[in-house]
Amino acid sequence: MQNKPSRAPGAMAGASRARARVLLTLGLTLGMGLMLVPLGASIARAGETLVAVAANFTAAAQDIGAAFTKATGHTATFSFGSTGKLYAQIAHGAPYQVFLAADAIRPEKAETEGLAVSGSRFTYAVGRLVLYSADPTLVDDTGEVLTRGDFARLAIANPVTAPYGAAAMEVLRALGAQDAVATRLVRGDSLSQTLQFVITGNAALGFVALSQVVDSPDGSRWLVPATLHSPLRQDAVLLTRGADDPAARAFLDFLKSREARAIMGRYGYTDGP
Repeated sequence: MQNKPSRAPGAMAGASRARARVLLTLGLTLGMGLMLVPLGASIARAGETLVAVAANFTAAAQDIGAAFTKATGHTATFSFGSTGKLYAQIAHGAPYQVFLAADAIRPEKAETEGLAVSGSRFTYAVGRLVLYSADPTLVDDTGEVLTRGDFARLAIANPVTAPYGAAAMEVLRALGAQDAVATRLVRGDSLSQTLQFVITGNAALGFVALSQVVDSPDGSRWLVPATLHSPLRQDAVLLTRGADDPAARAFLDFLKSREARAIMGRYGYTDGP
């Protein structure tokens, strides 16, 4: 039997080193590729925007925020309150990047005063006002209870800072009931507090947003005709702090989407013009 020639030790060592270099290079290349792709995706998903939101839009905003994160990977952190108080915070340097107001006046004012990006404002929803009571027999379907006056306290949001409170005052004037209920009014700092007054019994009834009670089967309510007050047009605007923030811009884009509008519709909001 003929013996096969064996390789010289030096040649074998050289081949081993060559293979090692190839494997090392391949491993580094694959390793870098595997590392860079998730890292890039993680950065894209890491965007977060801080949004100031009118209290009437609380539940809808929370649902929209969850859908926004699922669709884009970005997150939206909300701060809720009356439109007037939120605007005051913005004017004093609060770090909000997006403003979802309960009116059109303050977002327009934010643009005029340089607090918001010019041309970014749009109407994201139109709200509805409801007279609501935890008592299932108190509020009739025409709002006649307001003129009968058989209640101790009527809750409204502060009309100076809350557009829904201002709309409530318009309704009382339209019905000729403003003077009759003047001494029985209880004012909440926001619509959230106004509803709390009604639920806890501190007020027998109150003017709140339809979105706050749309899913509640309890109590009694009157959906106020929109003809009795100015339209509750709610505008959104990109604040200057969010001008260069991808998550802030993405949130406003998502707010215009079919998915976001469907969520708003479930809470009783209609589309803006």
